Amino acid sequence: MASSPIDYLLKAPLPANEASRLEALRRYRILDTTAELAYDDITRIAAAICGVPIALVSFVDAERQWFKSKIGLAAEQTPREQAFCAYTIHQTSILEVEDATRDARFSDSALVLGDPHIRFYAGAPLVTSAGEALGSLCVIDSQPHKLTADQKGSLAALARLVMNNLELRRVSADYAEAAAKIRTLAGMLPICCACKQIRNDQGYWQQVEAYISKHTDVRFSHGYCPKCLEIYFPDVDPETEK
Repeated sequence: MASSPIDYLLKAPLPANEASRLEALRRYRILDTTAELAYDDITRIAAAICGVPIALVSFVDAERQWFKSKIGLAAEQTPREQAFCAYTIHQTSILEVEDATRDARFSDSALVLGDPHIRFYAGAPLVTSAGEALGSLCVIDSQPHKLTADQKGSLAALARLVMNNLELRRVSADYAEAAAKIRTLAGMLPICCACKQIRNDQGYWQQVEAYISKHTDVRFSHGYCPKCLEIYFPDVDPETEK
């Protein structure tokens, strides 16, 4: 039985940490965002340094490979089973394929047999501080190619710069979220004098625990203060409750 053009890539194994890797990718909130000059500058420099027409900042999602930045390629994404980067995320260093037509993993790929007719590929993994590979900064050519040691070093350095940009993005988003929670609690809250429920933004009354839990990460445990313990449980020694 003849194999399909993507049979080899369908055999690319999932990383052992696939679940945590995808969770980390979600935390960076990068997927499906618009183009940004900071990333486009990096791909442009990578293409120039490596002497190739195509460079990509690629993120490997559960079912697809999505391009945050692309030079020399029109596609926004490809199926994950066609992605050379599906192999790169298994690497701790650059994956280089000098001639894809001579590599059994990729020779039958639709991206090799058809547009963009990939022959050369080199990808530096984009790795978090916890060791999760989110995708790659990769360079591609329609001709066989081989990077010099200096070019590989530069590609790896640019990949680290991509990760620095991602970390800044994540920290900024986390800070904005935390600031929004602080603003929510910093204003004047309408609270009932008798039952101590809080009126929410929709005009409904909620227990204070429910309101605070919804707007922050605070969780509550319950007990009795000494005064209430004396009123409701006069026979209990307060010392035994400490």
